[in-house]
Amino acid sequence: MVVTVKMLAEKVKLKPIYVTDEALEKEIITSDISRPGLEMTGYFDYYSPERIQLLGMKEWSYLNAMTSHNRYSVLKKMFQPETPAIIVARNLDIQDEMVQAAKEQGIAVLQSRVPTSRLSGEMSWYLDTCLAERTSVHGVLMDIYGMGVLIQGDSGIGKSETALELVKRGHRLVADDRVDVYAKDEETLWGEPAEILRHLIEIRGVGIIDVMSLYGASAVRNSSQVQLAVYLENFEKGKVFDRLGNGGEEIELSSVKIPRVRIPVKTGRNVSVVIEAAAMNHRAKQMGYDATKTFEERLTKLISQNEGSHD
Repeated sequence: MVVTVKMLAEKVKLKPIYVTDEALEKEIITSDISRPGLEMTGYFDYYSPERIQLLGMKEWSYLNAMTSHNRYSVLKKMFQPETPAIIVARNLDIQDEMVQAAKEQGIAVLQSRVPTSRLSGEMSWYLDTCLAERTSVHGVLMDIYGMGVLIQGDSGIGKSETALELVKRGHRLVADDRVDVYAKDEETLWGEPAEILRHLIEIRGVGIIDVMSLYGASAVRNSSQVQLAVYLENFEKGKVFDRLGNGGEEIELSSVKIPRVRIPVKTGRNVSVVIEAAAMNHRAKQMGYDATKTFEERLTKLISQNEGSHD
């Protein structure tokens, strides 16, 4: 996904101090944000000009203590053609030398009233989300009781029909057919729809339907964390399926592992209700309650009691 200075400015509500159309359309290629420190002393050996340069109270105070000539010299070195933008936090005054150096290199100077650390966090969150590498997977992503559930299975098994049933039961569609997933961090996986398929479901025999138009805005989400994968497969006699819930199967997407359950599909089985139960059971495990362990403990206790009665 391409992110421009203009997109970032609109997202985190940055005030333009010096901008041009060309500067606003400059592409941001990294989510890393630099707060120049040593650079202000003239040390540029490991400077990263391709990063957004964020100035807070410390940097601003140091610049203010300089002479006008020294301030301009340092800022001119900092402002390189590949630098996306210079952002000053806390509504601090913009020095004339900063605007002059920015004009010479065609770099946007933006201002925010937000404290520096908070502003850095907001920008990092947005840039990490937008610039993260996407992987497309076949399936349906649903928000079920606030949990992102990725429904996969063989073509024609009924993933989209199941998703529609879940929407009717009050859950929310995130993506149908193609889910773009990306890692927000080492343990968090997120998914979103391809733009062309947003809010749409394809139902064989009916065609493409717009879920938002038919069921309202509460029936859709633009993105969701992916916390559980469900794989639908045709029921076959003699095939072994997990009956106790202790299989521990996982899948890895974008280097993040998430648990997966396999659900057999056969005539007369309400798959949407089973998926709801799987989601609630996974949530219960996250909260510390594991029904399988409870069953095993009861079984062990019963066996011990029976053995004691025979002694």
